[in-house]
Amino acid sequence: MTQNVGEMDRLIRAVTGVILILAGYSVGEGVWQIVWYVLGGILIINALTGFCLIYKLLGISTRKR
Repeated sequence: MTQNVGEMDRLIRAVTGVILILAGYSVGEGVWQIVWYVLGGILIINALTGFCLIYKLLGISTRKR
């Protein structure tokens, strides 16, 4: 699994992931709360690993080599 997410992209994903999890905690109910948690979790995992499956499938890389 090679990294394909650049530093700025990782930072944006991490911040957005935290915001989505907090939104799920404070605003969501039922199914919507789970949706916010899952989306936020995916973004945080992408930020931590530096790998995005969608980028891989589309042949995109924001990481500078």
